Amino acid sequence: MMNIPMPELNGDNLMRAWRAAARVPGGKRAFSRVVARAAPYTGTIGAAVQALEPGYARLAMRDRPLLRNHLSCVHAIALANLVEETTGIAMLSQLPAGMRGIVTHIEISYLRKARGTLTAECRAPEIAPGAESQCKVTGEIRDASGELVAHGTATWLLRPAR
Repeated sequence: MMNIPMPELNGDNLMRAWRAAARVPGGKRAFSRVVARAAPYTGTIGAAVQALEPGYARLAMRDRPLLRNHLSCVHAIALANLVEETTGIAMLSQLPAGMRGIVTHIEISYLRKARGTLTAECRAPEIAPGAESQCKVTGEIRDASGELVAHGTATWLLRPAR
């Protein structure tokens, strides 16, 4: 089997891949699948990247039986995964070359039962290159009527890659 080197995961590479994918039919769906494979557990929620620019991400997640709880609404942990994925993509979309990040803490507030297609949005703060830092990134999840169903903050530890 041939060993193909993966490009460094940084904002420039992520945005280049997004722009290329967004130009072709089915490209956004393919991009979302690649993101899901890069983070397999988070990928189980099946979120689709709808919009991406440096420091901003909008994802949609369809309500389906696999994600539901005993109250027939989207499970709390699926919502937490959606916040993590949305904040992560927004943060990674501007990650300077030579840096990497990992979630160290996540807080989420559930405001109402989540049903139907959900949309999560996030604007990440600017990242300072080169130094280790913590970055708090907040995302909001709304239902199809625009009602806020949950919001959460993920704390990302950013540091130079080894």
